[in-house]
Amino acid sequence: MLKPHVTLEEVKEDLRYLRLLARDFPTVSSVTTEIINLEAILHLPKPTEHFMADIHGEHEAFEHVLRNASGNIKRKVNELFGDELSDAQKKELCTLIYYPEEKLKLIEQSEADVSEFYRETLGKLIKVCRDVSSKYTRSKVRKSLPEEYAYIIEELLHETSDVSNKQAYLNVIVQTIISTRRADDFIVALCYLIQTLSIDRLHILGDIFDRGSGAHLILDTLCDYHHFDIQWGNHDVLWMGAAAGNMCCIASVLRLSLRYANTFTLEDGYAINMVPLATFAMETYADDDCRIFAPHVEENRPDLNEKTLRLIAQMHKAITIIGFKLEGAMCKAHPQWGMEHRCLLEHIDKEAGTITLDGVSYPLIDKPFPTLDPANPYALTAEEADLMERLKHSFMISERLRTHVGCLLSHGSMYEIYNSNLLFHASVPLNEDGSLREVTIGQTTTKGKELMQRVDQVVRTAFDQGAESDERNFAIDYFWYLWSGADSPLFGKSKMATFERYFIEDTATHKEEKGWYYTLRDSAEVCERILDEFGVTGSHRHIINGHVPVRAGKGENPIKADGRLMVIDGGFAKAYHNKTGIAGYTLVYHSRGFQLVQHEPFKSAEEAILNGTDIHSTTQIVEMMGRREMVSDTDVGRGLREQIEDLKNLLRAYRRGYIKEQ
Repeated sequence: MLKPHVTLEEVKEDLRYLRLLARDFPTVSSVTTEIINLEAILHLPKPTEHFMADIHGEHEAFEHVLRNASGNIKRKVNELFGDELSDAQKKELCTLIYYPEEKLKLIEQSEADVSEFYRETLGKLIKVCRDVSSKYTRSKVRKSLPEEYAYIIEELLHETSDVSNKQAYLNVIVQTIISTRRADDFIVALCYLIQTLSIDRLHILGDIFDRGSGAHLILDTLCDYHHFDIQWGNHDVLWMGAAAGNMCCIASVLRLSLRYANTFTLEDGYAINMVPLATFAMETYADDDCRIFAPHVEENRPDLNEKTLRLIAQMHKAITIIGFKLEGAMCKAHPQWGMEHRCLLEHIDKEAGTITLDGVSYPLIDKPFPTLDPANPYALTAEEADLMERLKHSFMISERLRTHVGCLLSHGSMYEIYNSNLLFHASVPLNEDGSLREVTIGQTTTKGKELMQRVDQVVRTAFDQGAESDERNFAIDYFWYLWSGADSPLFGKSKMATFERYFIEDTATHKEEKGWYYTLRDSAEVCERILDEFGVTGSHRHIINGHVPVRAGKGENPIKADGRLMVIDGGFAKAYHNKTGIAGYTLVYHSRGFQLVQHEPFKSAEEAILNGTDIHSTTQIVEMMGRREMVSDTDVGRGLREQIEDLKNLLRAYRRGYIKEQ
């Protein structure tokens, strides 16, 4: 409601802003039209958000979950066509929507009457598309349309069966699409539009990298995705550290890749030259069977013969030893990190083949250390130093890696608050009593929200060419602490027992004490305290994170703290499937509430295309709202209400003559 009397003094502080706003809305008519439009948008249903965590390079499963919208498209097809189509026909339609180019090639080879197939299929796809677009304004849908077919699709989407006068017009559109041989392209465009409209915003809660071979392919997809954000995970910052030139991070990235026989991401994805490492390893460990460094291979790999596996084992050992040397030197260079207990090489007795930890002597499983100098255990040999410089150069000149790190920086952060949900990958450091733990970074001691913001700044400083050299060098080094430091929000354990797991049989030495967050996060009170710290408001507020695999097969519940916390790392990585009993979670937040979708292992895209095999998913209702949520209930809605108020102020200024219409 406009105030009857508005003085210049009341609006003069806003006058400069209003004049800028008037450039976009130069008349009273344009202002009122926009107010009407925004008010209408507020009363649309809340769009659907999807949350995914810990993808770990499993690009085919990731892509499929995006293509099928966590099973939502299949559900829509079942609802729309019911008994009208057989199960086989609905499966074919779903597969076509997921993989349109590939499926069309197969269908065209088997269809006797392709024209009839086109007519029927276009009708079905338009029906599905109309349904998934119903939550959005015409304007938003229009922005999602492929430019080439925007007008035609818009006409077909807004067709209604009761408009008989227009039916012939619409039939001709479809027939002309077919007769001009544009049906394939048009079907592909419709299918991708359905995929796009099925997920309004995608949240990735960390760990795109590691284990699987397609992290670079996942990032290719994300960099072109319509709306998404990323909360950095520990494996993400490890790769970011490698890209920034941190040699500890480079060595760990290589070690983990070789541990899982995953050189595809390194070599094919980012053009990292592995030849120098292979040459060094073959020469240095020629007489070493490197048995304990044989890669972990989860499935049949025809590309891995006995000779290749031996070479990978040699490379694995070579970079592992180099990594322990670099780690020890890094920890000694930063005593404030309190990581001297990870300086382990100095405790090795090469002659006896033992290591002494906390006064206890343990036999080493693997004993040959040809490059280790007991007098200076953390010094690289000349050959190792040269090798690391070559590898560092290779990481830092990788154009594709630089592009992907840029995407991680522009769309990523340590945490995100969106629609009353606090998103982060791993943890917020806590004390035993549940209070926020103070952590020192450089000269700054901070905790909670400020700690996360400080870490975010440090990460960005590492890539800021204009930063002071000392500040930037510290930031580059700090990636290692983020990866393995006890008070790192991305790690949060007493130690990373990598050395012990490789070299000591006694499993007692492998134990990594988790930080207090992982014990206390089951408490609703603690979660409420964290939510308060980050300023998260709303009657339905939550913490959502990943990082720790949920052992669903053993009955572990991903919903904790009386529903305040949702842990969605179900383990996309094949390496976790035996532990978790599943192949990942997707959390879906739509207008009626939260649903947790539990996925079974995905075979392959090829299997899906040929046989219509979908990921079998089980949906669990997590939380349903008392009423359907609208756009007005969201962060976007709050922004729209602010825009409406600004536009009302502009309207007042026009009507009182403080600003003239153009």
